[in-house]
Amino acid sequence: MTNLGLPDRIRACLFDLDGVLTSTATVHAAAWQEMFDAFLERRDGPGYRPFDPVSDYDRYVDGLPRADGVRTFLASRGIELPEGRPDDPPERDTVQGLGNRKNALVLRRIEESGVSAYPGSVRYVTAVRDAGLRRAVVSSSANCRAVLEAAGIAGLFEVRIDGLVAAERRLPGKPRPDTFLAAADELGVAPAEAAVFEDALAGMEAGRAGGFGFVVGVDRADQADALREHGADTVVTDLDELRGGVR
Repeated sequence: MTNLGLPDRIRACLFDLDGVLTSTATVHAAAWQEMFDAFLERRDGPGYRPFDPVSDYDRYVDGLPRADGVRTFLASRGIELPEGRPDDPPERDTVQGLGNRKNALVLRRIEESGVSAYPGSVRYVTAVRDAGLRRAVVSSSANCRAVLEAAGIAGLFEVRIDGLVAAERRLPGKPRPDTFLAAADELGVAPAEAAVFEDALAGMEAGRAGGFGFVVGVDRADQADALREHGADTVVTDLDELRGGVR
């Protein structure tokens, strides 16, 4: 193991954004809850069963592309909606419309409250850079660039594969490994030479499916066992724990 807590063969690090680098995972969970609760109340009335920002978020939407998250959660409630179009207005009850409503809520919350990066993550990525390893951000978010810039960490990364890039290249999202594979390819390394850093169960599955050399689960939601079950080689609560060895 290196002093970064990674196997010696690792030449590149592929980091998820929300929940790994920045605290925006809580922003996304709150936006999903606000959007789905409003929809469910309109549909089912005052006795509706609310969206749970912990269990429903972790099981059905965390780490997935926005439209996939809408479909997966609705399917869990036995609800089917028309797909709609990517430019559907936020008030339209389609898969795309609900996704656009959620995105509008995220952007509003970010504008109101700002974005912060986890200090331990910043220290760790800086150490990765100083050690000469390649670095990429891999996120399903279409707002990835804006969040990186708002958090002041955009300059730490050489490659960004986000929701916009995935749509342009028609890359399937997590739990498929395609976005991580694209990042490794752009950095010029084989999957076995890259480490994946994720907090979502879908991200763990993507790391395992892609044959990556090491998969780090970042436990921000008290789900260490689930992260291991879904493919993590090690689990930490903060990336800085990896420095000096895996714990």
